[in-house]
Amino acid sequence: MDALPSHSLQGQKLVLSPMHEADIDERHVSWLNDPQVVRFSNQRFVTHDLASCLNYLRSFEYSPHRYFSIRRLDNDEQIGTITAYASVHHGTVDLGLMIGERSAWGQGYGLDAWYTLQQAALATRGVRKLTGGTLACNDGMIRIFERAGMQLEAVRHAQELVDNQPQDIVYYARFSTD
Repeated sequence: MDALPSHSLQGQKLVLSPMHEADIDERHVSWLNDPQVVRFSNQRFVTHDLASCLNYLRSFEYSPHRYFSIRRLDNDEQIGTITAYASVHHGTVDLGLMIGERSAWGQGYGLDAWYTLQQAALATRGVRKLTGGTLACNDGMIRIFERAGMQLEAVRHAQELVDNQPQDIVYYARFSTD
């Protein structure tokens, strides 16, 4: 597999820019500590600070994985992040998305970010499959998967608890030939 793009990617409403230390500020940390933002993520069990976020950023150095800041095209405001974890030997890429700025929810930024990185990843030589997963109660993320042309691939029934209720984890995929 060739290396995934490490340069900025422009969508319809946003720009995905490689994450830098300057992108990690108190606002970024606050998203990860906001119970509503991380409601469907296991990040809800972790308290984050600048150091933990910078350590996460550094984990991408010298790896095939990518970490992007999601910035609005109209005003360059950072509203979230998106990751791409590449399995070079298997030709697969798993994406992860967080729209941390709640005022940006429901405006199509998540879909635009997902689709922009999905298309760039699938255009990378050697990438044969793109994946993503979420809890079945995360309707917004499931809509993103489906609108991006992904297909339900697997379900892990009653795998995790949200508000003390068992929830399925659903996995979606799209092949480079789709």
